[in-house]
Amino acid sequence: MPQAYDIVELISAKAIAARIEELAREIRQSFTGTEKLTVVGLLRGSFVFIADLVRELDMNVEVDFLEASSYGDATESSREVRILKDLRGEIAGRDVLVVEDIVDTGFTLDHVTRLLKTREPHRLETIALLDKPSRRETDIKATWTGFEIPDEFVVGYGIDYAQRNRNLPFIGCVRFREE
Repeated sequence: MPQAYDIVELISAKAIAARIEELAREIRQSFTGTEKLTVVGLLRGSFVFIADLVRELDMNVEVDFLEASSYGDATESSREVRILKDLRGEIAGRDVLVVEDIVDTGFTLDHVTRLLKTREPHRLETIALLDKPSRRETDIKATWTGFEIPDEFVVGYGIDYAQRNRNLPFIGCVRFREE
């Protein structure tokens, strides 16, 4: 059972929606001429973001998912990335966009992009809704980033704490309290 906490809104649902529209425009422009874009969501945290993003892309997309974990129910990365669910489809020769909820230490995104590059996509780009550069321990940066955030533990919009709060329509900071 997680310890008691409160949630303080950091990024509103309205701000997230507006930023996703901007990001989708940039992605469409970058992938002009692409016959089909394979969008790979990193489960579980990216599922809300990927759903909203692909609806804004207005291009031929195929969606697949990969589940990688370095957190479990903890608030700190274990730095050991495990692939819990692999892609169903092939990405060789395809244009691929990897969708991540948050880049914190960078271990997960680094591990996943290295793994996917071995499968020889035509092009591999990344997008993260949130970026915490102050916590980075690997030399990786997403191609596109929704919001840069401070070193706060966040929930909402698909991101959880011990499987709670994924359904919040905004991004909120977790404030732990003594009970």
